Amino acid sequence: MVEIETFHALGAAARVIAVANQKGGVGKTTTTINLATAMAATNRRVLIIDLDPQGNASTGLGIDRTQRAVSSYHVMMEEATLAEAVVATAIPHLSVVPSCTDLSGAEIELVDAHRREHRLASALASLEGFDFILIDCPPSLNLLTLNALVAAQAVMVPLQCEFFALEGISHLVKTIERVKKSFNPGLELHGIVLTMFDRRNNLSDMVATDVRNFFGDKVYKTVIPRNVRISEAPSHGKPVLLYDVRCAGSEAYIHLASEVLKRERALVA
Repeated sequence: MVEIETFHALGAAARVIAVANQKGGVGKTTTTINLATAMAATNRRVLIIDLDPQGNASTGLGIDRTQRAVSSYHVMMEEATLAEAVVATAIPHLSVVPSCTDLSGAEIELVDAHRREHRLASALASLEGFDFILIDCPPSLNLLTLNALVAAQAVMVPLQCEFFALEGISHLVKTIERVKKSFNPGLELHGIVLTMFDRRNNLSDMVATDVRNFFGDKVYKTVIPRNVRISEAPSHGKPVLLYDVRCAGSEAYIHLASEVLKRERALVA
């Protein structure tokens, strides 16, 4: 089994990382859940903000619908603070702000709202007690994703190893640059993580090579393999690290967490 290195605290302020890709089915929520779990295993205090109306991150962490009376929707509508929406998970040091289906209407409800792009950033300003905050974005470049990008300090992009991968990510990178120019000058691309990698498929190798040639060291060394245990875990309301810690998927996410934390430590070195 792979051991994850434990690092010293980075400081009092939480690091906010948006996990985003406008394409669905790329492993975005799975990456958010399992990266957060691996980081929490280092005694980091980690919060996931489920900003996807589908609520898959909440479900994948075993959060029942009855535990979502206060959700990210209420935070976006300024009907509750983030602290009021935080729900503890069964995983030590890991909490979540759950999503609900009402969030799907937030974009319409916020269309004429004052500083509508800054709702999440304003809510985060008063939140304390976490080392890392991961925002699970919806699979689109809508107002919810924009709020996440305005609130975050960095963006992680899960990228499926498929033919149209580079075309989709170029659109997202342009969006990140526009947000950086107009709303959040401190926003940076933290890294790109290759997901659903199949070593038996030449296409996976070709896509990985193209992405690494284009983005260089912005691509994490760790790749997340296609793994049936990763697919099974959400139906049990568990991250794959709890469902089967010895499988290839779990070991990959442990490696990814180590790599992310090393990059974070380099920022303050």
